[in-house]
Amino acid sequence: MIQVAVVDDEALVRAALRQILDSAEDIEVVADCDGGDALRQVRMTRPDLVLVDGVMPGVDGVQVVRAVRTLPEPPAVAMLTAFDSGELFADALRSGVAGFLVKDADPDTLIDAVRVLAAGGSVLNPHVRHTFADVLRPQEAAMPSRAATVLPRLTERERQVLSLVATGMSNAEIAACLGIGAATVKDHVRSLRLKLGARTRVAVAVAAYQMGLDALPGRSCAAS
Repeated sequence: MIQVAVVDDEALVRAALRQILDSAEDIEVVADCDGGDALRQVRMTRPDLVLVDGVMPGVDGVQVVRAVRTLPEPPAVAMLTAFDSGELFADALRSGVAGFLVKDADPDTLIDAVRVLAAGGSVLNPHVRHTFADVLRPQEAAMPSRAATVLPRLTERERQVLSLVATGMSNAEIAACLGIGAATVKDHVRSLRLKLGARTRVAVAVAAYQMGLDALPGRSCAAS
């Protein structure tokens, strides 16, 4: 059973998310609260995943992400937002989020995303990805050498793994896709994080978008 904590300042939103997620047989919402009570609830319930509203009065989403990520054996944290703020997404990315979803995602998309995140994958909603692209373009213009420096250092297999990480696949899914062991995929992801200077898996995915590797043939499970 995937245990989830929902953090949002609006009680009606929390209730709606609880109803959607609890409708899945393999998901249970074990806590719902506002930002001020988030850390206490997470410590008490020890969920597998925390869904956090990005913009809240008082303790905001980025503050919650930072606090939760400092816990011993912290859960995965994903940001759920209705705002197109590149600055918010960049701050959350640096804080260690595992994914980004928009609040108007349909129930099936939300449930599928929770499963991916709980399995160790990353999620970047296409709408959010577009916002990220707008944020990253000026960075690419200022630092064009980064991709050129890192890209030649990636092996062909690392490029395939990177392109599949960008789709949100978990290590197990990538392993099945490429016909290699999950431990081997884990080693490749670790190597990618070191080479890319990425703190989190979703940061690896963003790097793939920056370098255009999300469009590689490696995204197909026909890759070998």
